[in-house]
Amino acid sequence: MKKPGNCVLAVGIAALMLLHGTVTASAQEPGRKPQVPIVIEADPNFDACGANGVVEGLDPAGDGFLSVRSGPGSKYREIDRLFNGEQVYLCNDRGKWYGVVYSKRQQGCNVMSPWVSTQPYTGPCKSGWVHKNWVRLWAG
Repeated sequence: MKKPGNCVLAVGIAALMLLHGTVTASAQEPGRKPQVPIVIEADPNFDACGANGVVEGLDPAGDGFLSVRSGPGSKYREIDRLFNGEQVYLCNDRGKWYGVVYSKRQQGCNVMSPWVSTQPYTGPCKSGWVHKNWVRLWAG
């Protein structure tokens, strides 16, 4: 015969699992794709991010910002905004999108030297995807 406490424990675990599933499902926006990380390729002959760019051409009378997205496309979630004159490191290239690393605090982002292993960028700066129309290559 089962102890009554075991039933209560099983119901409690099931409720926690259900709650966790609800929280996980609601955390992702419907119709949005999952995040695509900026992956830095290891190459002893090249810097982690091979070029620099500057945001330009945004209409200050319009939106005035460039959306940084969680993946290379407009269906990905906006995670930040960049403005004319802000500089970025160009690390990936997918169609009409650049994978960028950037900092609004003028700090080193650890991408101006080669990396010894291929891995997703995790900081110390921010990273994301921006449309190429609004970034001018200026070095690299």
